[in-house]
Formats: sequence, structure tokens, C-alpha cells
Amino acid sequence: MEYQSTRDSAVRVSSAQAITQGISREGGLFVPESLPVLSPEDYRSLAKKSYVERADAVLSRFLTDFTGEEIASCTRAAYTSDRFGSADVAPLHSLDDRTHILELWHGPTCAFKDMALQILPHLMRVSAGKTADGKEIVILVATSGDTGKAALEGFRDAPHTRILVFYPEQGVSPMQKLQMITQEGANVAVCAIRGNFDDAQSGVKHIFTDPAVARKLETQGMMFSSANSINWGRLVPQVVYYVSAYCDLLASGRLREGQGFHVVVPTGNFGNILAAYYAKQMGVPVSRLICASNRNRVLADFLQTGVYDRRREFYATSSPSMDILISSNLERLLYHLSGRDDAVVRDLMARLSADGVYTVSDAVKKRLQEDFTGGWCDEEQTASTISSVWREHRYLCDTHTAVAVHVCEEYRRRTGDGTPCVIASTANPYKFSSSVASALGADVAALDEFQKVEELHRLTGCPVPEPLAAIQGKALRFTEVCRREDMEQMVYRLLHIAE
Repeated sequence: MEYQSTRDSAVRVSSAQAITQGISREGGLFVPESLPVLSPEDYRSLAKKSYVERADAVLSRFLTDFTGEEIASCTRAAYTSDRFGSADVAPLHSLDDRTHILELWHGPTCAFKDMALQILPHLMRVSAGKTADGKEIVILVATSGDTGKAALEGFRDAPHTRILVFYPEQGVSPMQKLQMITQEGANVAVCAIRGNFDDAQSGVKHIFTDPAVARKLETQGMMFSSANSINWGRLVPQVVYYVSAYCDLLASGRLREGQGFHVVVPTGNFGNILAAYYAKQMGVPVSRLICASNRNRVLADFLQTGVYDRRREFYATSSPSMDILISSNLERLLYHLSGRDDAVVRDLMARLSADGVYTVSDAVKKRLQEDFTGGWCDEEQTASTISSVWREHRYLCDTHTAVAVHVCEEYRRRTGDGTPCVIASTANPYKFSSSVASALGADVAALDEFQKVEELHRLTGCPVPEPLAAIQGKALRFTEVCRREDMEQMVYRLLHIAE
């Protein structure tokens, strides 16, 4: 299988090239030339297998220039019981007969990004061996909170690799910030920027696609790659957990073979719900893909109107990983829905860059709304949902998961649709202790971050994840801040390259 660029269909690369390169040279994103389909017999077989074996089955369909042994070495290095707490890796927790929480936060950084970023370094190692000609790989990351720590942890001290992470100075939770600025490892660096995630993301994409920067790195024997979900190697492991969730529902008897279910995903950059779309194309019987937005509701509005308009006020919310107005992975979906018309995608992305707004055709809008719907949740509703889910089910969810639960409940009330739902739970609630504890009625304003963790534990008795508890007392390593326009110079500085 080869991969095409969303902005130039004539570009064709192997999966190893797509993973090593990260983004196409003209700025497009790589997508597979076709989407493999698993048969009902495949799903019956996978329902009896482990998460690692399911990952082997999915990845082997997409990474066809990897040998079976190479894929197995990657999955078995990533999805270990000591990293994820058990062999289940991504377990389902049922609130009731038709509401199932897919817990994606049992990895070492307590967020769903671990599901991809624990395996990406291994995929990158194999890919670089095939395509990088001995160059040192520089992983360049923009983060709205969780990707940064998960990428830092995944690539920490990986041979022939360096990783640089940029995050919005005021746009992540205190715990997310602590996780990044205390990160250990000889090959890691972190810098805050004055601005929001969209500023960090656009800065990273500009650096990626600047030929002068690429030439400068090449003189040092280096090349860029990405750990953001613009990289296919980040996105394809996310398909696995939706396939696995269906297999678990089959194995437990909570779904009949072929029975449809909805998937509800809290998302800002669109990668997590796009992975569910790919799972649907592979034969997982997903009926509706429900996109859950916070107050930054650009995606929810787009799914309703077909107009993508980032020209709106940006809100810092209690679900900061969704505080995004430019959803990079939407470009991949637009490529598929337009019949792989790269001219359409180039035009839409140019309009977004120049005008901040674009409108899709009626045909694309119709195809979009056949699969997707959306909703949003404000801050008061987020807190109320955390409280009600705890009160009614004794289940503690974080702010992002609460957005998805609220949107799911609103969808059911609006439509009367009783179809079972799988809700993607993207982070452990202790990553957002202040907001979660406040939602349960605690006054934590005067407490420091770890006192808030202790108060949430006192209120609920839910265990504090060891990786978060271990941060207390660690030295702060990375305290630099730069402007968005100075990110390129900061990259050179962090890599010790003369400008």
C-alpha cells in the first residue's frame, strides 16, 4: 500500500516514508491509497484475541512495507502490562446497557495519546532504518497538553532521535505543564509560546514546510518528523482501539455481530474521531460518529453548516486539549469526501489560511452528514456532567470525557435514538484535579496542584495514578518562553545549530 498527499495526489510514498517524513513537502497530509476491510470472520476471530494481536492485524493492513516480525516487535514493545496496567490496554467500562466508556488513559502519561505515542517511536525506528539514510530524526511537536508529555515520554532517550515540544504558555492544565517541564531524558527539550495552540501548531507546520530550514538541518545530518497526528504513524494506532472496542463488545455479548453502535469522541484536532471513521471504513459497524466540542465549537458548527470558520473568539476552557480552532486532521476527511480531489483540498486550505473560513460543496456536506453529527458543551454543563456521572454511577470522569458524555446525552434527548454508544474517554481525571474537584463541590482555589489531587482523592477514593504522584518534588528543567514568530530560532537554539 502506498500513501498519497492530500494536496498533491501524484505524490506517492511507502508507509515507512510517510512515518519518517511526517508531512508532505507541499504541506499535505499522507493518507492510504485505499482502506482495507476486515470481514465478519476476521472480527469473530479478533474478538477472541488480545489487544496486541488486534493491533498486529490492523497495522499489518496499513504498513505493508513492514514485515510481520517488525510489526510484532513494535506492538509488543509498546503495549505491555507494566505500561498500561493490564493486557486489556484500552478497557471498556459500562455505565449502563447502552453507554460504554472506552478508557484510553491507562498508559504512562494518563492520556489517550499514549495509545499511539508508546508505539510511534518503535514504528519510527523501523521506518527510519528503511528510509532515513542514517540521519538523526528531530521530532517537532505542538501540543495542547497531552500530546507533548506522551511524545516526550515515548521518545525519551530513543537512539538517533531528538524531540522538541512547544506548548501554549497559558493553554494547558497545571498538571500537564508540570508533566512536560519536569521531563527526564537527554534528547528532549520543551518551550512555551506566548499564544494559543493554533499559534503553536501553525508555527510548527511552517517550520516543517520551509525548504531553508530543511536544508539547514540536512547540513547537520538531521531531518524533521512529527509526533502530532498529522503523522500517519500517530493516527493509524488510534484505529486499533476502535476495532478493539467492537471486539470487546462482541466478546462480552453486549453487541450482536454486525449490530450498529455510535462512537462519541471529544476532539479538537479531529484525529481521534477520524480514526473512528477509518475503523468504520474497515467494517466496524459504527452507525454515527458524534463529534463533541467544548465552547470552541468550530467543529460542531462545521458539521451542522458545512462552513468552517475559525474567525471567532478563542476560549480557554477546563478541557484545554480541545481548545483548538484549526483542526488539522479534518483535511484528510475532506480529501476522502471530495473523491480524493487534491485541487479541492488545496483550495479549501488556501481559503482557511488567507480568509479564516471556507465552505464545502453541497455534495461534500451531504457525505459529511451521512456519517457525522456534532454537539457542544459549555463550562457549566461540563461541571454538571462530572457531578451527575459521579453521583449516579460512581464513575469519575475528566473534563474532556464529560463533554462527550453531555453531547451523547443531548443527542439522545434530541433524537430519541437508543442505539448503544461507545464514548472515548481521553484522560485520567487527576490530570484536571482542580476542575474535577470543583465540579464535585470542593473549594480548591487556595490549594496547590498536589493538594488538589489529595482533595479529589479524599472526596472520591479513586486511586491517584503513580505517574502523576511521582511528579511532586521533581526539578523544573524547561522554563523558556518564546513568541510564535521566534519558534524557528528557538528550534536552532535547542538543537545547538548556528542560525
